[in-house]
Amino acid sequence: MKGWLKNNIYLHLPAFQSRNFRLFFGGQTLSLSGTFMTQVTISWLIYTQTGSAWLLGLNGFLQFLPTLVLAPFSGVLSDRWSKRDLLIVVQVLGTVASLTLTTLSFLGLANFWVLMIFSIWGGLLKGLDMPVRYAIVIETVDNRDHLNNAIALYSAMLSSSMLIGPAIGGFLLAKLGANYCFLYDSLSYVVALLTLISMRLRPTPSHISTSGSNTWQKLQEGFSYIYNVVPIRAILLLLALNGLVGTAHMALFPIFASDILKGGGDTMGFLSAAGSVGSVIGCLYLSLRQRVLGLEKLMALCPAISGIGLIAFALSRQVWLSLLILVAVGGAGMLIVSCGNTIVQTLVEDDKRGRVMSLYSLSIIGTLPLSSLLAGSLAQYIGATNTVIGSGIICLLESIWFARQLPLLTSWIKMKTNLPNDLSEAATS
Repeated sequence: MKGWLKNNIYLHLPAFQSRNFRLFFGGQTLSLSGTFMTQVTISWLIYTQTGSAWLLGLNGFLQFLPTLVLAPFSGVLSDRWSKRDLLIVVQVLGTVASLTLTTLSFLGLANFWVLMIFSIWGGLLKGLDMPVRYAIVIETVDNRDHLNNAIALYSAMLSSSMLIGPAIGGFLLAKLGANYCFLYDSLSYVVALLTLISMRLRPTPSHISTSGSNTWQKLQEGFSYIYNVVPIRAILLLLALNGLVGTAHMALFPIFASDILKGGGDTMGFLSAAGSVGSVIGCLYLSLRQRVLGLEKLMALCPAISGIGLIAFALSRQVWLSLLILVAVGGAGMLIVSCGNTIVQTLVEDDKRGRVMSLYSLSIIGTLPLSSLLAGSLAQYIGATNTVIGSGIICLLESIWFARQLPLLTSWIKMKTNLPNDLSEAATS
C-alpha cells in the first residue's frame, strides 16, 4: 500500500522524486506559515491597540516598503552566489528577530512601536529571500522536465502556508494569545534552517561579478530585458495591478472581522485563511497540468472573478458567506500569480532568471505598500465597504485589458515551447 501510494505521488507530482525539493517544500511550508501567522497577528494587535484604520494601512505600507527596495538587488545576488546560502543567512536573521519578538511579547512589552519595528524587519527579510526562493526552485529538481510541476507545487506551498498560518494563528489568538503565535514562528524558522542545511545542490556557474558598477549594469540589463519582451512586461504589469487593488481588502480584514462581521481574533484568522483554501485548490489544479499553453487565458479570466468576488465580499454581512466568497477570490488571485510564475519561469533565459524573478517578486509585492496605505486611507474616509467595492471594479477593468494581450501571449508561448532559443522579434517591440 505504501509503495503504491508513493508511486502514484511520483507519477502525478514528479517533482517530489527529488530529495532536495522535498526538503525545500517541507521546510519552507512550515517557515512561511509562521511568517504569515506573524503578519496576521501583528495586524490584529495593532488594530486592537489603536482602533485606527489609517495606522493599520501604515503598518502594511512600512511592512512591504523594504521589499520594494531590496528585491531587485536580491535578484542580482541570486544570479551571482549560492541561493541556498543566501536563504540560510536570511533564516538565521529571521530566527533571531522572531525569538526577540516572542520574548518581548511574553514580557508584555510588545506595544505599537515594537510591533511596527518588527513588521518592518520582516519586510527587509522578505525583500532578501522572496526572489531567491522563486529562483532556487529550478535547482531543487533533478530532472528539468519536472520544473513545471515544481513551480506549481511551490505556488501550492505558498498558498498552503497562507492557509495554515492564519488558521492556526486565529486559533492561538483566541485560545492562548499572540505570544504563542510568535513562538510558533520562531520554531518554524529553526526547522526551515535545518532543511536548507540538509539540501545538497549542484554548484551553478556564476554570471555576475561583485563590483558595484557591474551590479547597477546587471540591474539595468534585467529591467531592459523585461521592458523589451512585451509578453513578460504584460504579465508583470497585470501582477502589479493585482497587487495594488486585488489584495487591498486583506489590509482591511481586522475592520471586517471586528466592526462589520462583529467577530474576534478567530474571525480574523478565518478571513485570512479562507482565501488560501481557494489558493491551494487552484495550485493543485496547476500542479496536474502538463502544458503551459492555455495558462494565459486563465490569467485573463481570474481578475474578473476577483472583481465580482470583492464586490460581493464588501456587501456580505454573514461570516459564512464572506468566507465562501474569499475562497473564490483567493483562488483567482493565486492563479494569476501561479500562472505568471509558470509562464515566466519556463521561458526565461537561465542567466537572467534571478533578476527576472526578483522583478517578478517585485511586481507581486512591490505595490503592496501603496495598496495597504491607500486602502487604509480610503477606508478612513469612505469606509471599508466602499473601498473594497472600488477595488472590485478596477479588477474587472484589468481583466478586459489583459484579454486584449492574449493573441501576442499565445503566439509567444507557442514559439518558445517549440524553439527554446533566443526570443524572436515577434515577441518584442
